[in-house]
Amino acid sequence: MVSQTTMTKRNLAGSRVLITGGGSGIGRQMAVQAARRGAHIIIWDRDRDAAERVRDEIIGAGGSSESHVVDITEVAVVNRVAERTGRVDVLINNAGIVAGKHLLDATESDIRRTYEVNALALYWVTRAVLPGMIERRDGAVVTVASAAGLLGVAQQTDYSATKFAAVGFTESLRAEMRALGHPIDTLTVCPFFIDTGMFEGAQSKYPFLLPVLKEADVARKILDAIERRKLVLVLPAFARVLPWARLLPARLFDKIADALGVNKTMDHFVGRR
Repeated sequence: MVSQTTMTKRNLAGSRVLITGGGSGIGRQMAVQAARRGAHIIIWDRDRDAAERVRDEIIGAGGSSESHVVDITEVAVVNRVAERTGRVDVLINNAGIVAGKHLLDATESDIRRTYEVNALALYWVTRAVLPGMIERRDGAVVTVASAAGLLGVAQQTDYSATKFAAVGFTESLRAEMRALGHPIDTLTVCPFFIDTGMFEGAQSKYPFLLPVLKEADVARKILDAIERRKLVLVLPAFARVLPWARLLPARLFDKIADALGVNKTMDHFVGRR
């Protein structure tokens, strides 16, 4: 492994890459593609069958992989499986859920579960593997947040808030590692909707500006960003204007979001069935 201080490219070949939610969707795509780059893939997922299918797919293609059944919301389980997993060079906090309900329609269970998976689990998983990275003076923590972590979206009061938390978590972690002198890479990923089925039914008013992204393309760009040691990856390119648009008065910002149809994207949402 190469120290971050040299700012050289991170080579995934030979790395041990842990992906939460690696049994399906973008997690599976990152697992398969990272294995092709020579990484050993560690899949954490609640779904044993899904995790083992991806593991076997990678091994069948000549790659190296292992899978573990983990509920990342349970601290004791995370710590126990992390000990069994061993060294982790690259952590990809990928697991996420969405309820897609209006605030008054969401149950207490919906809201709590969204926070447990999308926000609190970031702490439990990262805390379990970060000490080893610090001891080795090398590692990368990747958080798959969302473009909904850059602006609030109707029918996502819980989801969007947890993705704002994910963005703040990773930025603060980056600052903390820098302040403490630990050469650990961090990457925040903020994609628009991806065609994994998680946001089935969600639509874009202007797909030429905000297209529904292809999971294979997003996975490739995330892995490229890890290797290039990027700090932030926002997809598609148009979404990168959001931080700048926030300099506008709030009412004008809201009007622009409404004109882009952002708060109508979830009108036909059905989610993964």
